[in-house]
Amino acid sequence: MRVLLIHNRYQQSGGEDEVLRQELASLIACGHKVSTYLRNNDDIQPGALVAQLTLGLKTVWAWDSYRELRAVLAAEKPDVAHFHNTFPRISPAAYDACRAAGVAVVQTLHNYRLLCPAAILFRDGKICEECTEHSLLRSVAHSCYRGSRAASGATALMLAVHRARRTWTKRVDCYIALTEFAKRKFIAGGLPAERIAVKPNFVEPDPGVKTGTGKYALFVGRLSPEKGVRTLLAAWERQHSIPLVIAGDGPLRAEVEASARTNSSVVFKGWLPQEEVLSLMKGALFLVFPSEWYEQFPMSIVQSFACGTPVMFADVGTLPHIVTDNRTGVAFRAGDADNLAEKSVWAWTHQADMAAMGREARSDYETKYTARRHSDRLMEIYELAMRSAGLGARLAEPVTTCSEGVS
Repeated sequence: MRVLLIHNRYQQSGGEDEVLRQELASLIACGHKVSTYLRNNDDIQPGALVAQLTLGLKTVWAWDSYRELRAVLAAEKPDVAHFHNTFPRISPAAYDACRAAGVAVVQTLHNYRLLCPAAILFRDGKICEECTEHSLLRSVAHSCYRGSRAASGATALMLAVHRARRTWTKRVDCYIALTEFAKRKFIAGGLPAERIAVKPNFVEPDPGVKTGTGKYALFVGRLSPEKGVRTLLAAWERQHSIPLVIAGDGPLRAEVEASARTNSSVVFKGWLPQEEVLSLMKGALFLVFPSEWYEQFPMSIVQSFACGTPVMFADVGTLPHIVTDNRTGVAFRAGDADNLAEKSVWAWTHQADMAAMGREARSDYETKYTARRHSDRLMEIYELAMRSAGLGARLAEPVTTCSEGVS
């Protein structure tokens, strides 16, 4: 099969970029012909008013990306165009380019951008669904995107224009939701249920299971309010007996650094490359995941499972659908620092139980989150998208899966 992967990279690399990298490697390993169309946000800087207005207009319809993509589609002639992110430099105009070229469109829903201009359904320290329950204008009033009414307005305009054009319902042949929880949210937000398939993220190559129980708790991720970083730091102010290693970067970095200076139990590592993160996971008793928004499917949890490390997780949104309390991890009340401190002390004093949960986590990885599972499911989704696009004539035979080509 000929596949075109399309992605707009963020200024700070994250889980979506890692998923793209793994998906690209998996498709190539299976023998598919893969090409990419990538744009990057690194060169977006505050500038002149004309430049900002142009960026706002391109968020709605990026004429340069449309033109470039038409040329790529003509040259590569893919069967499927698989989108990961179009915001802001590619824009939904890219779907029209694919439609004009007769190419099936698949869109992975990595965040909630189609429902919320800020993409996270979270504001002022709590879950917020005002834009889905009322109007996109709420995001402008609250400056939800980048703390700017202008930027929020441009994003809300993009969503409103493409809802009116029925872009989301007519120009995307199949969506990939990462969990059933997310699928339900998008259906409630207006996406067609019959076009949403569920496929979780995966980890490849297999990092291998750890030995021993672990010597510390570990947080890995973006240092931002919705990730529960302040709850995490407050919990470690309440108990000082458990070492905590924090790896990541983001807007709350200064607060984390200050905590590490005053609390000898906290060690801050900053941003680390993937191999060092996996090494830390293998040395941890448990991964702490205190996120307070509706996460999609965190790569760090799947990586922790692959390493045989259980997860201490907030009981909100999709997390209880990924981690099973008292089997693959331990739940605590989201946003409750006292409860997190209490559960962490329990885990530290019940290391045999945590080791057993780690073995169950590894079992979940082996049965659900390997490249082999991913590849077979992805081919089913591509076939569904081609049939939805009316391209079933190309499928004289079912799309070949790759069970023997990847681990």
